[in-house]
Amino acid sequence: LEPHLQWQSKLNMDLADSPGGKWLGQLIGPSMLSNVGTQPHFPAAQGPPNPAGQTNQPPPGHHLHFHVRPSVTIKKNAITDDYKVTSQVLGLGINGKVLEIFHKKSGEKYALKMLQDCAKARREVELHGRASLCDHIVRIVDVYENLYQSRKCLLIVMECMDGGELFSRIQDRGDQAFTEREASDIMKSIGEAIQFLHAINIAHRDVKPENLLYVSKRPNALLKLTDFGFAKETTTNNSLATPCYTPYYVAPEVLGPEKYDKSCDMWSLGVIMYILLCGYPPFYSNHGLAISPGMKKRIRMGQYEFPNPEWSDVSEEAKHLIRTLLKTEPTQRMTIAEFMNHPWINQSMEVPQTPLHTSRVLKEEQDVWEDVKEEMTSALATMRVDYEQIKIKTIEESSNPLLMKRRKKTQPSANHTAQGTETPAL
Repeated sequence: LEPHLQWQSKLNMDLADSPGGKWLGQLIGPSMLSNVGTQPHFPAAQGPPNPAGQTNQPPPGHHLHFHVRPSVTIKKNAITDDYKVTSQVLGLGINGKVLEIFHKKSGEKYALKMLQDCAKARREVELHGRASLCDHIVRIVDVYENLYQSRKCLLIVMECMDGGELFSRIQDRGDQAFTEREASDIMKSIGEAIQFLHAINIAHRDVKPENLLYVSKRPNALLKLTDFGFAKETTTNNSLATPCYTPYYVAPEVLGPEKYDKSCDMWSLGVIMYILLCGYPPFYSNHGLAISPGMKKRIRMGQYEFPNPEWSDVSEEAKHLIRTLLKTEPTQRMTIAEFMNHPWINQSMEVPQTPLHTSRVLKEEQDVWEDVKEEMTSALATMRVDYEQIKIKTIEESSNPLLMKRRKKTQPSANHTAQGTETPAL
């Protein structure tokens, strides 16, 4: 065997200018790239930081050649040569525990994920490695091929995300109001991760609450996307002129299967945005009933509403954006370019600072939050398997049990109204 295995993945994209005259460096934006060298070449992750997309704009009408040459070197020496592995569990993934480890020379803390070595695991590492160039995606630091319990495994060393999950952070805010403008900023961060992935023809396909983590507990900490276990390269071509960069209309007949994979990420953005703005998901089932048939039907039929009091003060722009993301027909959902160009995202300073009910509702519903995450996991799995079963259906009334319960709460009582007690002072 070779002393080590190195993947050199090269993706060339020929991109004609969009109608707005934007090029990829501007589309991605300087805030989305970490460790990026001089445009238009993206070097491996160890390069010096240098924000991209700020100089040397090409003449209008020219094609641009972008070369992504990330590499993941799989080391064959024992991970314990370089790291001290502890038994401290940082989190639980679909493949087992994520452990806390420390680099022996620097003392820096990292997270260790273990995968049984196979083609799928190596593909996950490769795609995650390509994505590590983005500031809003958890970075891979090292990868080792070691024997563990007589099995060949890949040990993936990643940056440690000490800030916890997105919604746990909002839930723990206490009396500090969470506002619509903050929700816009968060969605922009998540959108930047998805935009970077889609620009290099990767669909994540598992964007959900537990895969959105903060680097630290600092107020200005970066939010990052992790877990590439279901990620998929959306083209087998090394050179592609793709319409996904045009933030306008793409005819359904030009949409290949790869657009279905990317639309899965857009649906996830819609669900996460909905929860951010009210504290509960759009396709909720009965309390305590995980993965109910009713929930599956509501997702399939696109049955959701914007009930009061949680939605009474949310802007129409936000509701419009959610409607375009939660289209049941994948080809009718907006692209990530359209999402990032929506005023609610790219003009966040104009988004109202309206206090939301999100933090309070998340606390009230925390006993069923694991069920909520399980329901979203199931829905994403269904989408990955077969998009053909998803059809469009408009409804006039919803029989959502949670919605009915919340309506009942808002009925006047002898002493006060539920709406009066639930609505924070504006």
